Amino acid sequence: MTSRPDGAFAPETADGAPAKRDWRRTIMAYVQLTKPRVLELLLVSTIPVMFLAQGGMPNLWLVLATVIGGAMSAGSAASFNMYIDRGMDAHMRRTKDRPLVTGEVTPRAALIFSWSLAVIQAVWFLAFTNVLTAVLSSVAIFFYVVIYTILLKRHTEQNIVWGGIAGCFPVLIGWAAVTNSLDWPAWVLFALIFLWTPPHYWPLSIKYAADYDAADVPMLGVTRSNAQVGLQVVLYAWATVACSLILIPVGHMGIVYIASAIVFGGWFIYESHRMYAMSVRAAAGQEEGSEARPMRVFHASISYLTFLFIAVAVDPLLPF
Repeated sequence: MTSRPDGAFAPETADGAPAKRDWRRTIMAYVQLTKPRVLELLLVSTIPVMFLAQGGMPNLWLVLATVIGGAMSAGSAASFNMYIDRGMDAHMRRTKDRPLVTGEVTPRAALIFSWSLAVIQAVWFLAFTNVLTAVLSSVAIFFYVVIYTILLKRHTEQNIVWGGIAGCFPVLIGWAAVTNSLDWPAWVLFALIFLWTPPHYWPLSIKYAADYDAADVPMLGVTRSNAQVGLQVVLYAWATVACSLILIPVGHMGIVYIASAIVFGGWFIYESHRMYAMSVRAAAGQEEGSEARPMRVFHASISYLTFLFIAVAVDPLLPF
């Protein structure tokens, strides 16, 4: 690749000549800037909350409008994040193929794209939902970009704890879109995702500890031993499940949610304890190959949240 004055890298062909731009490839590069996998969390945490807020089936156009606006909001935050972290991403195997590192998108173009999405999502929410939803969505972008990416990520091992608040906003956005208010069930779910984020992400920080260390990012998996991280994961997993049970009286939840919170919460706690026990044994030289096992907790955390929020959506539809 050849370097550009703006710090990006220009793709080359096999003979060293600059590669021709392909519009399909360019579109996919911009899609990649939005971190499409983040949409999974958006869908999982926003739509079910709208069912709960409505007490049944919400207006489907409102659901679609909220998802579209939320996708633009999350995409804007992700694009800003890639713009700010482009130098760091070049040093990490997990992120070295991002479009700002490969040169598929220039920093200037990414910044324009980020701001455009930020403005459009605010206008969209104002037009199709309400002022409260638009404000919450814009605050979420600010929190992820400024509080997490700029202020916390490079400076404290608690970065994902407080920076993870940005990922809690979709539940508030979904609730506000339906009710134009923020009631206690929404805040309980906000707290649930806040507590869920560290035990979801810290196992990943163990898996990619070398990458974060190379990029000088003080994730907990870099600054602490696997056993210490495992203990923190266990504590937060218990707190997450306990918080999920608070929704039962606050949100008047039924049998589907109660059963899901207990069964899937128990599974999440079991996997967390399993990772911690293996880390302790590995530290004592009693077990080898435990480095890759934290990914079990990472995937279990995703499944736990998915099943729990499906129950949040299903429960208001049932007569019991």
